[in-house]
Amino acid sequence: MADKKAATLPRKGYEKELLRLQTELVKLQEWVRVSGTRMVIVFEGRDAAGKGGTIKRVSEHLNPRVARIAALPKPTERERTQWYFQRYVEHLPAAGEIVLFDRSWYNRAGVEHVMGFCTKEEHQLFLRQCPIFERMLVEDGVLLRKYWFSVSDTEQQDRFRRRLEDPLRRWKLSPMDLESITHWEAYSRAKDEMMVHTDISEAPWYVVESDDKRRARLNMIAHLLSSVPYREVPPPVLELPERPASTGYERPPRNLRTYVPDHAASL
Repeated sequence: MADKKAATLPRKGYEKELLRLQTELVKLQEWVRVSGTRMVIVFEGRDAAGKGGTIKRVSEHLNPRVARIAALPKPTERERTQWYFQRYVEHLPAAGEIVLFDRSWYNRAGVEHVMGFCTKEEHQLFLRQCPIFERMLVEDGVLLRKYWFSVSDTEQQDRFRRRLEDPLRRWKLSPMDLESITHWEAYSRAKDEMMVHTDISEAPWYVVESDDKRRARLNMIAHLLSSVPYREVPPPVLELPERPASTGYERPPRNLRTYVPDHAASL
């Protein structure tokens, strides 16, 4: 544990660099909006690998009308009868939008395959069709970035344990997450097979070492920024107007409204 703590990025340096990178993300967002670019960022990895925390830092200061998170629930009965990629297509960005997929169509290569939620034939069909699907996106002008967050078995176990003990993060842990511990090697084999078929030149996989969450967040954001030829868009010139003189408006008496109790006064 001593070695692990020594390798953790100090908070002060982390927060300073995170703020700088988030400022650049805002510039990237404005370039996407003005240029009409369509961007898709895929976040994949094992349970508790740090995807959610990274997505939170990426989107924290972005305009939700430009950058949105797609975290799809399990498919409905109707969706199960559709072409597999169909329900993901409707979440793809239009011009001037960024979509961050918190897990994506790669569910079929991971949890669905390992846990038996799809047939072997469906899994093999996915591995054949996925590169074609992604090449179509790229050929149509979509900027596609795919990040795999890689966490060790010991660190994953520690994170699961901390979630079990933390009432604020307990909701992050599901029976399926815990079951993944007993399928560690099966998930590893599934990931390796997925990489062989879908790590293509048009849409390569980028692996993020994520045992140290702070390093993982900074590394992923820095790489994303370096991979896009964005430029700073000059903001519009705005001036704060003078407040006009009163025309006689009077606020209604307070007793006509129901106010939230001042809980803070009791602290």
